[in-house]
Amino acid sequence: MAESVLREIDFARYQRWFNLLVGHDCPIKIVDAEGAPVWGCEGAADAELGRRLAQAPRENGSGVNRMELAGDTAVFYRPLCQENTATWGWAAVSAPGDGAVEKPLESDRLADALEDLAGGISEDAARISDTLLISEQLAESYEELHLVYAMDEDIRAQLGGDSDLFTKILRSTAKHLNVDVAAYVRPEDNLCIYATSLSKEIPNLDLVMVETRGDLYRFVKSSGETLVLNEAGDKRRAYIFTDMPFRVLACPIRGPSTVDAMMVLLNHMHKRPFSNSDRHLGEVVASRIAGMANSLLLIHNSDKFVVQLAAALIEAVEAKDPYTRGHSERVNFLSMEMGRLLGLEADELVDLHWGSLLHDVGKIGIPDAILCKPSRLTKDEYMFIKVHPERSYEILRHIDQLKGAVPGARHHQEMFDGKGYPHGLKGKRIPLHARIMAVADTYDSITSSRAYRAGRSHEAAMAEIERVSGTQLDPDIIEAFKTICAAEPEWLKRFEIRRDKPAAG
Repeated sequence: MAESVLREIDFARYQRWFNLLVGHDCPIKIVDAEGAPVWGCEGAADAELGRRLAQAPRENGSGVNRMELAGDTAVFYRPLCQENTATWGWAAVSAPGDGAVEKPLESDRLADALEDLAGGISEDAARISDTLLISEQLAESYEELHLVYAMDEDIRAQLGGDSDLFTKILRSTAKHLNVDVAAYVRPEDNLCIYATSLSKEIPNLDLVMVETRGDLYRFVKSSGETLVLNEAGDKRRAYIFTDMPFRVLACPIRGPSTVDAMMVLLNHMHKRPFSNSDRHLGEVVASRIAGMANSLLLIHNSDKFVVQLAAALIEAVEAKDPYTRGHSERVNFLSMEMGRLLGLEADELVDLHWGSLLHDVGKIGIPDAILCKPSRLTKDEYMFIKVHPERSYEILRHIDQLKGAVPGARHHQEMFDGKGYPHGLKGKRIPLHARIMAVADTYDSITSSRAYRAGRSHEAAMAEIERVSGTQLDPDIIEAFKTICAAEPEWLKRFEIRRDKPAAG
């Protein structure tokens, strides 16, 4: 990860800065923690420098040190790190040795300049490292969230018999986990339902499914734990799933008191082994199936389940400011209501779902003192707030599966007349999802309390939204929002939106 962090840094800018500090051109050399060149390194001499730096002691902390090299030359070097962090690499500059003809650089001045330079690079690297880490965590969570969301959509779309529901879920599981077979096995009821996404044909698949009900099921039921068989030479194959040339992941499914079923994932041996992530996702699906098998109330509780998972991603933002708690969920709910009314396709609704939930994730990087300030922000403080859509973009753009959700999150603060931020987009050039989210975000911001004011009424919010129609917000989206509000929806009470009393007749 250290190399990928350093590759994101604009060292040309740091080179110009360093030249200004020392008063003349003085090339900087950057190598990663293993000594590989990153910036300004050429030839055998610099390769040797990289090898020496990779072996340099690091117990001296972050200070600048001097290293003598061959050819009567020397370098000043400094590790790129912060307190209590791993070293990302090294920064070095050449200094004339004792035998040099030219006048030596003033050592203290050069060392001070290198200390400032390396400190700035280290801060930049720490910020990029944090962003990449958040992106990785979001990517892992996304897989789980997207799979469960797709399962819920399948359940809503198919309210027929139980076997049809299981088939829908297994089909989603096979597709999203890229497995050849996903099966629900319940031997006590002589039940085996499966769906396939085959990388190549499996001869006599029905007989293979019958085989799962034997020793494989008995082992999983007895242990009560997930079983993974990846390698052909696994000794357990002598008595579990004997002579079956497949990779196996089998998750127990618990009934009210004991294991009474299992979910089995099968892959041909030419496919990659099942990973810990596959195991976790398999257990998530197995748990989901267990809930459905125990009660069809899962259908009615699915929205709550997905929201709880998504809340784990936005908790870091809303925990910073108690006055914004619940904001992302409310914006998500209102955005989805408008999206359905506007006739968005299923894939578009998925993108709108994640974009509206994660639109404020960029606020993670805003100082608490600004985010939680109990009075109005100064101009400079407001500038910090204005960067959060770009921070959201920087976090989400690294996740391929969220590319469809990124434009909405990035541009939800644009204004219809082009006076918004971050890019001043105007009219229909603003992504549709962002225009939907902008209306939901505006409504919730008006009706929610802040440290410096109480939340305003539904009627006041609607009046303000009408006032900014065509300037801040898209008139067409406002009409859709007015439609969903016209029938006195239950969420007005659920979200505790204040109402104005009707004027006395």
